Amino acid sequence: MPSAVATREKNLCLGVDPFWSPLAMVATQDLVLRNYFRERIVLGRENLPISGPVLLAPTHRARWDGLMLTMAAGRRVTRRDCRFMVTKTEMSGLQGWFLERLGCFPINQLRPSLTTLRFAIDLMIDGQQLVVFPEGRINRNEKPLRLKQGLARLTYMAERKGVKVQVIPVGLGYSEIIPKPFGKAAICFAESITIDQFGEDGLKKFNSELAFRMHAAEQSALEAVGRRKKSI
Repeated sequence: MPSAVATREKNLCLGVDPFWSPLAMVATQDLVLRNYFRERIVLGRENLPISGPVLLAPTHRARWDGLMLTMAAGRRVTRRDCRFMVTKTEMSGLQGWFLERLGCFPINQLRPSLTTLRFAIDLMIDGQQLVVFPEGRINRNEKPLRLKQGLARLTYMAERKGVKVQVIPVGLGYSEIIPKPFGKAAICFAESITIDQFGEDGLKKFNSELAFRMHAAEQSALEAVGRRKKSI
């Protein structure tokens, strides 16, 4: 990784720690997920690229989402890590101590810093896999998806740098609204989309298409765990 990128990473997090990351993988995937959910379903795995810059755009329904994404798209599957962009509040306390060592990095949603945005673009230039929750927070209600423009603008900025980013809409579903022990969990990867029109109209069109595909993926995940479908 170029020195400028490494410097930006050092200002934001500690990167993917070679000691803690494998331990976290065993703890979360082999112990926690396997014992908490009786079934973990992965749909659309063929839509998940294993090379090139990827931006995963998942729905956000529970704190389990991050573990499901790592299980379905992490190092054991794609041979690369999920680099999560998370809120500053999530990077505090004991949780923050671990997230810092697992490749997560913070963003101030109200006032994103140039360092964070540049680092996110650097990761994609480097052909890595970035995870951004377009809704910005956990949303457990069944209202239509309301996406913030941060992911779309980040994709636009990367495209302006000459990076062709594959944005993968992702839907997550659980057998209960608040996941319970021995329930089911499912994740669905939809086909990738790219920005094909720039400017404000292009961003709105992209966000609308992304929301539609995220919703469709979520419905497939919900159907897989036996939950009823809801309208967009």
